[in-house]
Amino acid sequence: MITGFVLLDVDVDRVPEVAEELTELAGVTEVYSVTGRYDLIVKVKVAHNEDLADVVTARIGKVPGIRGSETVIAFRTYSEQALDAGFALGQDPRD
Repeated sequence: MITGFVLLDVDVDRVPEVAEELTELAGVTEVYSVTGRYDLIVKVKVAHNEDLADVVTARIGKVPGIRGSETVIAFRTYSEQALDAGFALGQDPRD
């Protein structure tokens, strides 16, 4: 399985609509709104590199409101449980 992350620059007034539209695309597993250089990060999981190219260029790239993108491919996945614990650092456990 190939996992890619597509970092998107989106028109500020279209972020929620773009995110919703992206969640409906085959191959897209998660969409996050984020702070920093990019507006959205899209997690894509596909069987082959060619499938990733199709999702990024033929599907994601056609969504109105996207101004630019950068795609990175994951080499290795570490335990999601360990990653979740890392992201929880500093959070109040009562939340």
